[in-house]
Amino acid sequence: MSKFARWKMLGAGLAFSALLVGCATAEETGTSGGGGGEGGDSGGGGTEPAQSIDAAGASFPAPLYSQILQQFAEAEGIQVNYQSIGSSGGREQFIQQNVSFGASDEPMDDEEMEQAGGEPVHIATVGGAVVPAYNLEGVEQLNFTGEVLAEIFLGNITNWNDPAIAELNPDADLPDAEITVVHRSDGSGTTNIWTSYLSAVSEEWANGPGPGGEVSWPTGVGGDGNEGVAGQIQQTPNSLGYVGLEYAVANDISYGSVGEEGNFVEPSVDSAQAALDAVADEIPDDLRVTVSELEPTGEGVYPITGLTWILVRQQMDDLAECKAVAETAWYMTHEGQELAPEQNYVPVSDDINATNEEFIRGMEAEGEPCYEG
Repeated sequence: MSKFARWKMLGAGLAFSALLVGCATAEETGTSGGGGGEGGDSGGGGTEPAQSIDAAGASFPAPLYSQILQQFAEAEGIQVNYQSIGSSGGREQFIQQNVSFGASDEPMDDEEMEQAGGEPVHIATVGGAVVPAYNLEGVEQLNFTGEVLAEIFLGNITNWNDPAIAELNPDADLPDAEITVVHRSDGSGTTNIWTSYLSAVSEEWANGPGPGGEVSWPTGVGGDGNEGVAGQIQQTPNSLGYVGLEYAVANDISYGSVGEEGNFVEPSVDSAQAALDAVADEIPDDLRVTVSELEPTGEGVYPITGLTWILVRQQMDDLAECKAVAETAWYMTHEGQELAPEQNYVPVSDDINATNEEFIRGMEAEGEPCYEG
C-alpha cells in the first residue's frame, strides 16, 4: 500500500490505536471511556475530558496530524478520530456540528463563522509549502514563474517544450509532450493556497477562475485530496499538479522551484518559514489569512506557502467534550510542534502561538473554562 493511501486511512488507524490507550487509561483511573462529549468525573469531583472526540477536514496537514494525534493519545489517553476529507468538508462538518472540531487550510468567511455559532476561532497549527509536482521522465529539477504556472493551469501553455518553460530551464531535456494538468476534485484549502497565489501573479487567472478552494478549472483531471492528486501524478506520465510538500517528498515525486528569473526558490521548511516571516506583520489578530495571496517575496522566500488551522468554538455546550478539544488544541500547538519540521511543515511562530493560547484559554462550557493548564 502506498504512503498516501495509508494517510487516507489515518482516521481508522488513529481510532483503533488511541482506543487501546483510552481503555488502558480507563482501567487505571477507574473512569469509563466514551465519545460524543461523555467523560467521567475526576477524584476531586471535576469533569474529566471526554475520552473520544471526532474531527475532520484538511488533507494538507494529515500526515503530521496522524503522528501528533497518535502521540497525544499515548500521552493523554484521549482518542481523536480525525478524517482527512478536505478543507471544505471539514468546515461543513464543523458548521453542522457533526464533529468536535474542524480543520482547514482555507479560513472560514464571515458567513461561515456566523453559521457555525458558538464564537468560532481559528487555531493555527503549522505552515507549509504547496509545490508544483510533476512526472517527467529524466527531468529532476525544474524552475517555474508564477505567470508560467498560471498559463499552464489556464490551458494556454499545453506542451512541456513550450518556449516559456524552456527559457526558464535551459539545461532540462524537455519532451515534446502534452502536459496533463492535475488538480483537486474536492473543495480544498490546498487549492485555496495555490489559486490565491496564481491570482496574485496573473491578472488573467484573477479575472477568470480566481482564488478559492473550489474553482472552475479550465483544463485538467481531478484527484480527491492531496492523496488523490499525488496518486494521479504518479500514475500519469507528463503530468503536473500541486500537493503539500510532505506528499511530494514522501512519495518521491519531483517538484519544482518557484520565483522569478535569478531568484527561483526551492520549497522547503526553511523557505516556507521565510515566507511566513516575510508577511508576519500582515497576519490579522484572528489569524484568518491566506498567506500566498499576499505574494511573499525576498531572498530564500518560497511564495506558495500557507497556514492551516483547526476550527473550534469558544462557547460549547458539553464541558467534557470542550475540555478534550481544548487539550487537543493545546497539545497540537505545543508538544506537537516538535514533529513539524521532520514532516516538512513549519512550526507556528511565538506571536501566532500567543494568539492560539488566548483562544484556547477562552474556551468555555457549562459556565466553566475548558482548559486549566
